[in-house]
Amino acid sequence: MKDLIWDESLSVQVDEIDEDHRRLIDLFNILSHAVAENDSLIYVEAVLEELISCTVWHFRHEERLMIKYNYGDYAEHKADHEALIDSVRDLQKRFRAAGKLSDEDISFLEHWLTGHILSTDMKLGAFLGEII
Repeated sequence: MKDLIWDESLSVQVDEIDEDHRRLIDLFNILSHAVAENDSLIYVEAVLEELISCTVWHFRHEERLMIKYNYGDYAEHKADHEALIDSVRDLQKRFRAAGKLSDEDISFLEHWLTGHILSTDMKLGAFLGEII
């Protein structure tokens, strides 16, 4: 089990987005621990659903900021959000069918979360940092 640790390398330098990301990292860690500790399937499912729901909310939050401040890469960033949600919903379906999350699934979720922050969200943060 590997915890994700928030540090400045994950900061997009926009406090309200960073706060969202910290919450998502906390939920990822809760899920990772639940899987490693063989918690009940219903608990793992609840944490996974919370992670997905919070991610959807966070993506809408970012999209609202992109619209408000006329972010030029809005369509591309929104499409990335949609692809990420589709991929995690697919993982959720596989979890429900198999009745477990594997180490590979946890690794996927780690990269799913940090990869988006370190690429697409860093660009958004740089843009918003100039405006807000």
